[in-house]
Amino acid sequence: MTPAPLRPLGSTGLLVSPVTLGGAPLGSMPENFGHEVAEADAVALVEQVLRSGIRTIDTANGYSDGRSESRIGRAIDEFGGLPDDVTVITKVDARDGDYSEQRVRRSIAESVERLGIAPLPLVHLHDPEFHDFAELTGPGGAVEALVAARDRGEVQHIGLAGGDVHEMRRYLDLGVFEVLLVHNRWTVVDRSAGPLLDRAAELGVGVVNAAVLGGGILADESGRSTTYGYRPASPDTLRSIARMREVCRDHGTTLAAAALRFSTRDPRFASTVVGIGRPERIRPTLDAADLDLPDSFWAAIEDLVPAREHWLDSTDAH
Repeated sequence: MTPAPLRPLGSTGLLVSPVTLGGAPLGSMPENFGHEVAEADAVALVEQVLRSGIRTIDTANGYSDGRSESRIGRAIDEFGGLPDDVTVITKVDARDGDYSEQRVRRSIAESVERLGIAPLPLVHLHDPEFHDFAELTGPGGAVEALVAARDRGEVQHIGLAGGDVHEMRRYLDLGVFEVLLVHNRWTVVDRSAGPLLDRAAELGVGVVNAAVLGGGILADESGRSTTYGYRPASPDTLRSIARMREVCRDHGTTLAAAALRFSTRDPRFASTVVGIGRPERIRPTLDAADLDLPDSFWAAIEDLVPAREHWLDSTDAH
């Protein structure tokens, strides 16, 4: 199969593949993903990705206290260096509640050391919704520090990565971010991010979609999983998911594959972040990202989307 063409990431000048390797599982987070990942296995997986059609890797300073970045950096080193067409994206993270200018500068320096990449092509402000907006956006705060790092050339571009769409809108409206990463909020069963995506388009901000499997529930063919986006799913959402599985089976596919294709077929998203735990999952993931399904299939899926009150961010504003 010919690799899918790379896509522009907003106005950054960066090119990304339709599928981005999600780095969270690489550091081994069994509490989130249900299994351990040994360092050698993580390194081998990244090396396989570097040989594949996936040309973008997403990680974060805080994933497993830096182990994700360290393992990616080791894989790049053992591979013989980062291929010219591969982009590694990371995120700054608070530590022990500290999201000050000093912490952001340390976070960037840690990421550079672990990944072995300088300057960093794109660094997101990670999960700001869990911190005080005034502190992060005020003098000496995380936003100012990230902008300054870009001005100094330590990072080439800066982005915003988080969940709650109402809080993300407040940060996006600052007008300093070039890329937006949303998670769990634009999937086959949740459309919370609609207005946020519209605002990103108005600002010319590139958009990346993540967690399109809702934390795993959309990949669970057994139907035992009952948690969507780290929260208990409503009975209506569970019924919708069960009925969507039936539609997928009738069309010879799986809900996991359809959930990924739902994102990759949307022209608003430059790339879709997918966690891949084993090398043998690389090819099926790429196949799903290019799945050919008829319009009638997507119309049937659309008819089953739960009502707004069952989405993660169902209210109009906080």
